[in-house]
Amino acid sequence: MTEEAGLGCDHYRRKCSFITPCCNKEYICRICHDEKEAHELNRKEVQTIKCLKCGLQQKVKKKCESCDTLFGVYFCEVCRLYDDTEKGQFHCDKCGICRVGGRENYFHCDTCDLCLGIYLKDKHKCVQESSRRNCAVCLEYLHTSRNEAHVPKCGHLIHSNCYRQCLKTGIYACPTCNQSLVDMKAYWEVLDNEIANTPMPAEYKDFFVQILCKDCHRESRVQFHVIGHKCQHKDCGSYNTCRTGDPSGASSCSTATGQDH
Repeated sequence: MTEEAGLGCDHYRRKCSFITPCCNKEYICRICHDEKEAHELNRKEVQTIKCLKCGLQQKVKKKCESCDTLFGVYFCEVCRLYDDTEKGQFHCDKCGICRVGGRENYFHCDTCDLCLGIYLKDKHKCVQESSRRNCAVCLEYLHTSRNEAHVPKCGHLIHSNCYRQCLKTGIYACPTCNQSLVDMKAYWEVLDNEIANTPMPAEYKDFFVQILCKDCHRESRVQFHVIGHKCQHKDCGSYNTCRTGDPSGASSCSTATGQDH
């Protein structure tokens, strides 16, 4: 790389590279390393960097000790993060890593163990260390992911892009707990009309089943219908239910995904 504007990689604009302590190879960033190697680089263990302008290897620092090149407009000594692109970077001591988006726009939730948008403060359901898990859709580790996380009503984090992909493909239930990801009231009304216009045969008149609602987590007893079983609690009315028992001893589920109603 000869032009300053071209220094860096696909992930970061910077003017230095890492000499990795794990395999003693040169990489521009930890992501470049992890994409090529069969192991992951612990960014905090990097002790040696190389100036991309003069080639001098040196200890981790903000400027080159030989040519005085500023390696990155943003520099975090803890995370070994250099970046010439303004992203509102800030280091969160509780997360243990750097985040982007501006410190003033985020708060750290001690229960979820993650920096969340300030608009979610006191307005989201906390799940203990929910960020210290893999996304249930793509299986990427959430806490250190560079992709934004979405917090559904149930509190089970998934990536925002994975959330949008679920909705796009007709999956409207949390892949972890099956609680509805969005407000389904309009769809429940459609099912109400379908059931009202689809009477069951006379032999099912007295056939009732016990169901568990996966949205309000309460049980109720409802008349069997092939289209679906509606939660009987007036403050709910969801069709995202699971049959827990009937006279035959069988059980089955109906979900908010549009399957097995």
